[in-house]
Amino acid sequence: MMYPSSRTQNTLASNKSNLSANLPQRLFTRREVIPPRNDVLWRIERGAVRTLTWSEDGTFITLGYWGSGDLIGYPLSRVKPYQIECLTSVEVSLVPPHHWHQDVHALMLHIQQAEELLSIVHRKPISLRLWQFLVWLSEKFGRDVEQGKLIDLNITHQEMAEVLNTTRVTVTRLLQQFEEEGNLIRHKRRIILRLPK
Repeated sequence: MMYPSSRTQNTLASNKSNLSANLPQRLFTRREVIPPRNDVLWRIERGAVRTLTWSEDGTFITLGYWGSGDLIGYPLSRVKPYQIECLTSVEVSLVPPHHWHQDVHALMLHIQQAEELLSIVHRKPISLRLWQFLVWLSEKFGRDVEQGKLIDLNITHQEMAEVLNTTRVTVTRLLQQFEEEGNLIRHKRRIILRLPK
């Protein structure tokens, strides 16, 4: 198997950044819904979103969490209804269909992350499910701090419960348990995981 040389990788990165610079960009505020368009994908340049649907009784079902560099969009899903909600202020580039082939790597990452989250949602017991979800968030949205890995995303107990198909009360109880065990620290509405080195 042949791997691209560093010169080829640099050219690809340069082409991608040139492509981004030439694409139209949009800004969205926290809790705003990105408009449904079937003719574009959105590349997240800054910020975080979640994709979701809801059941007949109105229960939210989170399909994924996406951040900087990720491709999102209505053409990537067959789920109806489908919504893209901004969790922070978000800056996106509009990627038209004739450029989609240039983002194969981002499309593959989208599939891999969706499958990772799906596998986490089916873990048992619920304490393992919640812990692995927190680790997944820390890998995607985390940054190293002195005490551990800070999940740099403001996610509520209710939103965690929606992802993990459990109740807010259960999430709150388990987070308190993790804190008592010394596995996490709460810091200004954020969570710091104390992961083994």
